[in-house]
Amino acid sequence: MYDYAMNELELRTSYIKIALIAVMVFSMVMASWPSNSKNVAPPPPFDQWLQSLKAEAISLGVKRTTVNQALDGILPIPRIIELDRSQPEFTLTLGSYFSKAVTSKRIAKGREMLEKHAVLLRRVYEKFGVQPRFIVAFWGLESNFGQYTGVFPVVNALVTLSHDRRRSSFFREQLLAVLQLIDKGHFPIDVKGSWAGAMGNHQFIPTTYRDFAVDFDGDGIRDLWNSLPDIFASAANYLARAGWQRDQTWGREVRLSGPFDMALTGLHIQKPLREWDSLGVRRVDGRKLPNVMIDGASLLLPAGYKGPKFLVYQNYRTTMVWNRSRLYAFAVGHLSDRLIGKPPIQADLGDLHPLARSKVIEIQERLNKAGFKAGDPDGRVGPMTRHAIRRYQIKHGLPSDGFPNSQLINHLSNK
Repeated sequence: MYDYAMNELELRTSYIKIALIAVMVFSMVMASWPSNSKNVAPPPPFDQWLQSLKAEAISLGVKRTTVNQALDGILPIPRIIELDRSQPEFTLTLGSYFSKAVTSKRIAKGREMLEKHAVLLRRVYEKFGVQPRFIVAFWGLESNFGQYTGVFPVVNALVTLSHDRRRSSFFREQLLAVLQLIDKGHFPIDVKGSWAGAMGNHQFIPTTYRDFAVDFDGDGIRDLWNSLPDIFASAANYLARAGWQRDQTWGREVRLSGPFDMALTGLHIQKPLREWDSLGVRRVDGRKLPNVMIDGASLLLPAGYKGPKFLVYQNYRTTMVWNRSRLYAFAVGHLSDRLIGKPPIQADLGDLHPLARSKVIEIQERLNKAGFKAGDPDGRVGPMTRHAIRRYQIKHGLPSDGFPNSQLINHLSNK
């Protein structure tokens, strides 16, 4: 469920030719990324921690033999900690993300898969209400249509991340869940997945598999590796239960006619389409917005006020339940559009290169010093930093798009 595959591709560049360019770009991003280890307490002694984990797993009903087979002799994998500290989601620009996530090859392959599996996808839609093009788009982004489902031993990966302090509670829950699933025969002890423990064609973490995976082909196994009925239905089941709207799309690119109050942008601002229309928001070709009842639309500017503008709906928000990255949600939506013949983004996607980490830290430090709480200066542009930028922009009469750039640095430097 996480967009972690890009990090793993550097380990298997020969596995998928389509990933070669992405690997080089991500490698450059990650090479300059900090470990942030100074902000994370050292982990407890591993042997002591492992005995505690074994005892907890057994107390939850996992057979002692399963626990011992899975955990005896296991050791943390240092490379996984490196990858955990170097996730690129918060640094990529819309342009750089789309250049790798929504490629011509992926669009062509997705169209082929959409046509090839049309009957099955229609059955899944009728049952769960998730349109075929979206299921295929998620599939393409998560595993390149099943070509890459991960090479890390999931138990070992989750042991590593559970022992580490940064998100130990979350990953311990996943580790205990995967031990329970192994104990019940859902998959083998050496099951493979991403470095973060995500598995199968749609990269479900263990608790998501436990709660949402579906045996749609009726063979008694919820197989997210080899059974397309199970793969498609499980993704659709998760999305449906997360709030997917079967009668809506994800959103659309729009344009603004005349002056516009940038303070109205952001996911926290929700208005009916008719109200956005009255404020001068138009389809990208200049026509009025559709006359349909969509109440919770938000206006987003993921590349700043000079870049593309989007109205996003509930299905965009549901995509962010699947993966919290805004860029990922835009990529799913746009890829799904391209699969049914809709055009590319019309506006300039903006810079293909993110700000250097040192510049992001400088922005965060200057915002904090000026009284705009941007959080720990870590070089990652997350929600807290974007909110602080927006507040600063509003106070100083700047376009309040919440977007970090060199102009913002110059303005902060002169204050």
